[in-house]
Amino acid sequence: MAGAGEPFRIAGKEVPPGGRLTVDLQVARLYTHGEVTMPVQVVHGRRPGPRLFVCAAVHGDEINGVEIVRRLARLPLLARLRGVLLLVPVVNVLGLIHHSRYLPDRRDLNRSFPGSPRGSLAARLAHRFMEEVVARCTHGIDLHSAAVHRSNLPQVRADLSQAETRRLARAFGAPVVLDASLRDGSLRQAAAERGLPLLLYEAGEALRFDELGIRAGVRGVVGVMRALGMLPPSRAARPFPEPLVARASTWVRAPQSGILRQAAPLGARVRRGEPLGVVADPFGERERAVHAPAGGLIIGRAEIPLVNEGDALFHIARFSRPREAQARLEAFQEAHTGPDLEGGPS
Repeated sequence: MAGAGEPFRIAGKEVPPGGRLTVDLQVARLYTHGEVTMPVQVVHGRRPGPRLFVCAAVHGDEINGVEIVRRLARLPLLARLRGVLLLVPVVNVLGLIHHSRYLPDRRDLNRSFPGSPRGSLAARLAHRFMEEVVARCTHGIDLHSAAVHRSNLPQVRADLSQAETRRLARAFGAPVVLDASLRDGSLRQAAAERGLPLLLYEAGEALRFDELGIRAGVRGVVGVMRALGMLPPSRAARPFPEPLVARASTWVRAPQSGILRQAAPLGARVRRGEPLGVVADPFGERERAVHAPAGGLIIGRAEIPLVNEGDALFHIARFSRPREAQARLEAFQEAHTGPDLEGGPS
């Protein structure tokens, strides 16, 4: 908990209770002598509470989260905040500038945590973020989208073996929750090693805004903040449908190189053996159908039809009750077609 009446300190600055301040964390210098900084906006509630960071663009081309953070920063509801909210719209600043997932040294920042003050550029940036942001917080939410030329259904990935993480994953309200193992060098793993509950939210595709994913992300973060007691309970007459936890997931890969004609859209329920599309050469002389190896919901898919043998085409989440999963997805989509939260509290 943030102490009552105590200022929040970051990068040599102090933010008093009831205050808001944008701090620029120095992360690198260009060879032109220009300084590269990571912007962090601190919103300090008047009353004590948890300290939550919400970050985006750890992969520089994943920009849905940047817009989610902007909308969060504008919410009038933050006037009733308890605790401290740290908003970091762009972690990988250099990647964002170059429309790239990676840093200039081609390293993946999300495989470089917890980092080192004397390591590579990626390691130094990771270390700076860990020490200035993660170390000052009690909880975190990391916003992502699919890689380039792929798209993801809104989903939360988390280590559900931890009770607090599991509680917050359900509070986020995404239609699908994946019990995802920790990856070496990821922000999730580094946070877990510090005992900090962290959710990873995925939605949409790289370098594109996805309105459904953005709205769901804003509402999801607000839902987590309500569950933490940072915001008052919702007065909404109808709660969002509770997400279903996928028991496993499977990637379907291209059986040959060619041009993919897709039959199954994102979010579709599929049955084992059902055709998902066809891969063919430009003349249509060599065609091979792509079939679902298991039943479930399509939570990710390739968006470019030019594929090489072995490319990931469809990501299928498997559920014990796939019909119920589809119904809850439809309810989720309906719940996010009305006005968003930017105009005021729900």
